[in-house]
Amino acid sequence: MGRRIFVGDIQGCRQELERLLEAVRFDPASDRLEPTGDLVNRGPDSLGTLRLLRSLGAVGVLGNHDLHLLRVAIGQDPVLKKDTFQDVLADPDREDLLAWLGARPLIRAFPDAILVHAGLHPGWDDPVQKLAGLDPLQPHADLEFATSVRYCTAQGDRPERDFPSPAFPFEPWFAHLTPGRTIVFGHWARLGLLRRHGLRGLDTGCVWGGSLTAWIAEEDRIVQVPAARTYAPSPSARE
Repeated sequence: MGRRIFVGDIQGCRQELERLLEAVRFDPASDRLEPTGDLVNRGPDSLGTLRLLRSLGAVGVLGNHDLHLLRVAIGQDPVLKKDTFQDVLADPDREDLLAWLGARPLIRAFPDAILVHAGLHPGWDDPVQKLAGLDPLQPHADLEFATSVRYCTAQGDRPERDFPSPAFPFEPWFAHLTPGRTIVFGHWARLGLLRRHGLRGLDTGCVWGGSLTAWIAEEDRIVQVPAARTYAPSPSARE
């Protein structure tokens, strides 16, 4: 059995992904690639990123930018000024790529870990059951929570804004949980790398000029490569 390589938010940074895979010596014959979501958007090569991940048999989970692309593709969401996934929409193979992307789950459970894009609701006794059957094209409160949360109350209520940091009773979502398994997540570039008992936060803001981060679960090892440049301005509180 090979290694699980969890990778933080890629957001179309194909070049950095290739360098990261070289740095971890990724072996597609044995290793498994598990991105934390936000595979596309704001970076320079969403199309190349999707093609590469598909060719490597990556699984991972959906993030809010992935959901936005899928919804734009069917006319449910408007294209935003900052969106950079038009290369996917214009590609002759778009339907196959979008079908592959849409088949990513919202949550992945392993005996020792749970993978989700943003976070878990403190009231979910069984997060997998809560999220497994949801349609990514249909807005749902649980889906939006799992792909967008940063701060919440002990009851799971979210603030109107995540930045600046909201006052009590809002706290980081993980402050309300006692993980039995390590929770691996992305989405929170301002938080940066989080490595503590039961938590691995891997969004280190590659698209914003930071780095792309991998956590090799079987080795409990962090590997990072710096962004080639800054591709997008600093994120807003809801990105």
